[in-house]
Amino acid sequence: MNIDKSHLNTTKNLLAFSAGIDSTALFFLLIEESIPFDIAIVDYNQRVQSKDEIIYATQLAHKYNKKCYISNYPTATKFAEKEARDYRYKFFDKIIEENHYATLFTAHQLNDKLEWFLMQFTKGAGLSELIGMEEISIRNGYKVIKPLLEYSKNELQLYLDTNKIKYFIDKSNYDEKYKRNYFRHNFSDELLIKFQQGIRNSFEYLEKDKISLLKDSEEIVMQDLTIFTFNGDLNIGLRLIDKDLKRRGIIISNATRIEIKTKKELVLSHKIALSIYKDKIYIAPVLNVSMPKIFKEKCRIEKIPKNIRPYIFKLFEEKVFTF
Repeated sequence: MNIDKSHLNTTKNLLAFSAGIDSTALFFLLIEESIPFDIAIVDYNQRVQSKDEIIYATQLAHKYNKKCYISNYPTATKFAEKEARDYRYKFFDKIIEENHYATLFTAHQLNDKLEWFLMQFTKGAGLSELIGMEEISIRNGYKVIKPLLEYSKNELQLYLDTNKIKYFIDKSNYDEKYKRNYFRHNFSDELLIKFQQGIRNSFEYLEKDKISLLKDSEEIVMQDLTIFTFNGDLNIGLRLIDKDLKRRGIIISNATRIEIKTKKELVLSHKIALSIYKDKIYIAPVLNVSMPKIFKEKCRIEKIPKNIRPYIFKLFEEKVFTF
């Protein structure tokens, strides 16, 4: 069992750690590969065992000369899957920004990838959503890398047991009131036990199909402005939009996709302007600024959508964008 180091070109890496099977395995695999990293862990204050997990994290960090960042989930804050995930990633964002990390490692594995696939499949999803758990993605200016997506949880547990490495099992992972646990215990884990290699191969084929579908598109990025040129097929356009929005931390619903295809010019999450005009897609932050008439007229001539113009004006003033 090893990690592909071909896309790792930084010494500033942060590992999202939990002391469970997946992140503990990734911790020691990174050590074996001599990949530098520090760790970050959240205590959600939902289980007595979580205090022992924090102690274990600090012990590992001390033993292997790693920094260990710890955050305590506010006890007065509602605990739910989405809120906990949002809190966790805001914690990572803050650490990465303040300490100039370039990459976040997360320990998602093959079971997680299949679980995600099945959850999206039952909601109604296209190719990009079905295989949305990518090995490398961008979030708020840093890379998120999932090095374990080819390995099942059983393989990771066997690795730890064989090497007599301590880990914790979070009993809340068996509570089926959480949708992901329901899919995991009733579908994805059982499928992987019986059909692991076929499932792994299918994901590989789907990734190649996705690349082929998007290969004729072009992307221009200027600060927070993205302009795609594509073949005009709205299904392809939506895949490109999904790709960009995920980099911005936004996941859109099927209802929003339908709205995008219908309106072609709208604002998402009250902060992102999006427009589709013929073979162009524009995505930029929403701004409210005054623009001179001469600039507006130039935008009209160049067919730049109205909701994108304020951000382009900002870039124009900064001499980043020219007509």
